[in-house]
Amino acid sequence: MTNDPQGREVPASRRIAADLRDGIESGKYPQGSKLPSQRDLAKLYGVARNTVDEALKLLGQQGIVTSEWGRGVFVRENKPLLRLGSDRYSPKYRESGLSPFLLECAKQGKTGRFQVLSIDRTKPDKELAERLKISEKTKSVLRRENVFWADEDPVYRVTTWIPWILAQGTGLLEEVVPHKFGIHGVLEEKGHTVVRINDEVTARMPTPEEVQYLQLPRGVPVLDVLHTSLDREGEPFEVTRFVMRADMNGLNYNAPVE
Repeated sequence: MTNDPQGREVPASRRIAADLRDGIESGKYPQGSKLPSQRDLAKLYGVARNTVDEALKLLGQQGIVTSEWGRGVFVRENKPLLRLGSDRYSPKYRESGLSPFLLECAKQGKTGRFQVLSIDRTKPDKELAERLKISEKTKSVLRRENVFWADEDPVYRVTTWIPWILAQGTGLLEEVVPHKFGIHGVLEEKGHTVVRINDEVTARMPTPEEVQYLQLPRGVPVLDVLHTSLDREGEPFEVTRFVMRADMNGLNYNAPVE
């Protein structure tokens, strides 16, 4: 074993994982490439194969490598999914027949899908009630909770709130929203078209629930995007919190400077 800066002994598995990670970051092992076999790595580092296996598991937990049964361990290709800011709501994409998230996935060569966790009518907290200009004393809001997937990866934990007065009696209460443009298509038919958005973006460490749903490796933070949709009258009609894996997502905003 070697010692860390505090003089503590570092297990061989962690030392090997750090060395392989350095090799990946330096380009010695490019994205998509196969790492040497466990047998070769054990010989290279002078350790048992189970020590190498522990090192590779550490890299897997960090989202750096992936294992393929019968083929070996590969450096993960880092192709973050870009959230396209205001462009994702543009009417110019209506002919695509895709909701904003599915459109983003398609434009970036990925396949998107949704996992519905819950749909319920609930009381908003004070902050949400103020954002949507609704009562905090009654069950005045519809809440939809989902996990969004891109290919085989869970990338967003999403919670959407819509005033109950707009949601009641619509397809928004169904698990699969019966509109090709998703919830925004339903809301447009109710007279509420997105003409302006307000996105508040922060970064933080995930909650235990978010770690579970997003399959987050240890130490990976999340991006927290609190989105509000406003209609032609400047009235808010939808609030959505997107909790995004920071290692799999990016933000792209292209807006005029006023």
